[in-house]
Amino acid sequence: MISLVEQALIGGVRGEIRQDEPMAHHNSWRAGGRADQFFMPADLEDLRVFLKSLPPDEELLWIGLGSNLLVRDGGIRGTVICTCNRLKRMSLLDSGRLEVQAGVPCAHVAKFCADRDLIGGEFLAGIPGTMGGALAMNAGAFGGETWRLVREVTTVNRSGELRQRTPGEFEVGYRSVRGPAGEWFVGCQLELEKGDGAESRNQIRGLLARRSETQPTQWPSCGSVFRNPEGDFSARLIEASGLKGYSIGGAQVSEKHANFIVNTGNASAADIEALLLHVKAEVLRRHGVELIPEVKIVGTAVEESR
Repeated sequence: MISLVEQALIGGVRGEIRQDEPMAHHNSWRAGGRADQFFMPADLEDLRVFLKSLPPDEELLWIGLGSNLLVRDGGIRGTVICTCNRLKRMSLLDSGRLEVQAGVPCAHVAKFCADRDLIGGEFLAGIPGTMGGALAMNAGAFGGETWRLVREVTTVNRSGELRQRTPGEFEVGYRSVRGPAGEWFVGCQLELEKGDGAESRNQIRGLLARRSETQPTQWPSCGSVFRNPEGDFSARLIEASGLKGYSIGGAQVSEKHANFIVNTGNASAADIEALLLHVKAEVLRRHGVELIPEVKIVGTAVEESR
């Protein structure tokens, strides 16, 4: 029987295909099991060719920098598609809009805009992920949100077909986006205002300094673990529950920012998930508030036979 890799190569795929890939190398918690198959496309056309080569029932997981992802220790069945620095084109269109592919890190978008005297995207420097991930969850930082800038998106489906869609075709909320089923973001057009690029760069430096002062950037983490409940802050509720510094295995609620769970060096995904669930239960018990995770938890909890 022909393997998925052989089928893809026969179909003309140019990107890199790995099997039994350690997912701890591809997420910011530096924990988790292995992926059956891991694909990094050469470019957008190569991605389309690869998708066409897959069986229609192949399980897919799309990732960028893996900064909002917890992969369980049993790993990922199916195929992981990694777009980070693969779908990496970014250009200023004649219309004045900025066209960005999904694999471009958000911090690069912020700098690109500032260097071209475009303002309003400074907050993107504080999002530790790619544009594709920011689109998928309406990522935000320092009061800004991704979809406030979006004027058009490009999606791809399992058949490799591209679609151009407008924001009106999506339900966009706080850290949530719902759109047509079976499609994934591969790019977007952003609209920003002309302004003072030097001042924009100063703002970015200030935001990054603020992040370094208030967040445990020296430890592997996924950023904020929980969404802020309406009218309150998850960090305040977690700290008020006496959970700062609380640990399970190698996972710890950060002493610096209570809405961060950090890997102190040897945390398993099970440690991190157990701590996340403990924090959620304690805040509910003490304050009657159910925290909603921002992080996406994927994979199996125990190693399965292949």
